[in-house]
Parts: sequence; C-alpha cells; structure tokens
Amino acid sequence: MTTAPSHTAPPDIRLRELVFGAACAAAVRAAAGLRIADALDDTPASSGELATALGIEPGPLSRLLRALSCYGIFAETADGRYVHTEMSRLLREDSPDSLRYIALWCTAPWTWEAWPRLDDAVRSGASVFPGLYGKEFFDYLHDDATDSARVFDKAMTHSSRQSAHDLAGFLDLTGISSVVDIGGGQGHVLAELLERHPLLHGTLLDLPAVVAGADPRLREGGPLAPRVQLVPGDCRDRVPIQADMYIIKNILEWDDDSTRRTLRNVVAAARPGARVLVIENLVDDSPSMRFTTAMDLLLLLNVGGAKHSKESLLTLMTEAGLTIQDVRPVNSYLHAFDSTVAG
Repeated sequence: MTTAPSHTAPPDIRLRELVFGAACAAAVRAAAGLRIADALDDTPASSGELATALGIEPGPLSRLLRALSCYGIFAETADGRYVHTEMSRLLREDSPDSLRYIALWCTAPWTWEAWPRLDDAVRSGASVFPGLYGKEFFDYLHDDATDSARVFDKAMTHSSRQSAHDLAGFLDLTGISSVVDIGGGQGHVLAELLERHPLLHGTLLDLPAVVAGADPRLREGGPLAPRVQLVPGDCRDRVPIQADMYIIKNILEWDDDSTRRTLRNVVAAARPGARVLVIENLVDDSPSMRFTTAMDLLLLLNVGGAKHSKESLLTLMTEAGLTIQDVRPVNSYLHAFDSTVAG
C-alpha cells in the first residue's frame, strides 16, 4: 500500500523530494489531463480497470497512480486497488470545489520554459517572458497559446466562483445600498452579493472585453440585471462611479505604480466615509504560505508583478488616503483589508 511520506524525513531526503518537485507537478497535470479522478467513482478500482475505462496503458498508469499516492492524491488499498482521497476528488470536473483547471493552468506548457529562468528574474527584477517568447505574457497567451488561454479563463472562473461564495458569506453589508466591483472580471462576487442582498445595487467595472462576457445573471435579461450597471473601463485610468462600498479583489499585483493609481482613482470617486475593501493573497501572515509565495514568484516570471505583504499593502492604502479599519482572513488564502475614505 502506498502512503504519503512522513514530514519527519531527514533533511537530505526532504531536499531530494523538493528538487524533484517538477515530477509531482507533472504527475498532477497528467492526472488532470487524463481525467483519472473522473473515471474513479466510489468503488475501489485497479489500475487495469481504470486504464480500460480511460483507453490507456495499464502499466504506466499504475506507476503514475503510485507516485500520486505518495502525495495523498489517490490512495492504494492493501489489495492494490485505488480509492479517492480529499485531494484527488478536487481533480474531478464535477466537484463543487474543483481545482482541475487550476492544476492544468499552473502547469501549462509555457511554465516549463519559464521556471528555469527564475534566477534571471531574481537578478533583474523583471519578467522573463519577452525574452522567451518575444512578446508580453497576455499577448502571447491570447495570440500564440489559445489552449492555455482557454484553460486560464476556466481556471479563473472556477477560482472566482469559489472565492465569491466565501467572500459573500464573510461580508457584513449593514448600511450598504450600493457596491462597485473594481476589476471584477465576470462579476461572480457581485452576483453572489446581489443574490444574498435583494435591496443591494451593484456596478461591475472592468475592461470592455471582460464586461462583455459578464456572468449571465448580470447581463440584460438576467435575473439580477435590473440592479446592475456594467461599466467598461480601466480602473488605472479612472473610476467613474460613486457608491457606498468598493471591492478590489486580486488586481493590485502588477506593480506599485498601478496599485497607487487604482487606489487614488477610487478615493477620488468616493464620498468621504465610503468603504473600500481590498482582498488579496499575502506572502506573509497566511496559513497557505507555500501557495502564496509560489504565486508571487510566478507573477515575477510572467508579468514582473508581485503579491503583497500585509505591511506593503497597508502602506499603499494609507498613502492613497484610506483609513484602515480591520484586516481579517476571508479563508485560508485570502485576506480582507477593510478601510474607509478619509474625510
């Protein structure tokens, strides 16, 4: 029976495991791509049975499952069959908390070219993408890597829906009648809030192409459309809406100049006393440090951006004219910075 490794292994074994980390990431990608988790139901199955269901070779599949089981992704029973674990179920497409597209996105083909250049990015402090592909990250993604772009869109949609549910349950909107979701993508957070609060009105502000693909609930004919404005625009240039609360989630990570411009534009648009809620992953003070620091390094590689520390975000918000009221975790990987516009 294959079991997950002990965290008490000696340092040389732990380091050996870490330097083979690419093998683990590749194994997760293979499992997601082959849809092994979808093929395995609640009945234990042998690698041969799974191979038949998937139309692949049983021998290599057995080796892949054995490797994944070492990390707690699937588990092998005493009679050599495989069963689901909490983590393997997250690779199922139909899981409410599915991470299948996140797994495929974080191991996309371009990542295998970019990660070995991390030392160059650390030396220069700049993205390695233009040197690798001759263009900026998002231009490359949508021009030359359309499969990765589709996976990215699905990954962001899944992630946004999950965090929107957590955030909607977290927020106290007492006294709030209008909300603006700044750079809110398809508007999943806004839709969740409007469904929970029938008297609330909301605005989604994002780039024109993004707003055009907003959540169907928010678009014309959708059940929430009468209480929604969809406003195309760039928050780094202007925020043309006045409201009781502004939500800025996971967009203050490109560079400090963009962050300053966005926050200043919100403060310029808002009434004194309006609430500004910034939601971010932090590279400190977080129970998911391995996850957030990895995302921070990936941002350095692909766009030259960075995740914030608690102190850096507090400093930028205060400089913009915001008074910090509270900082609290929303879930295991997001923090909410609740502030008001100074009088």
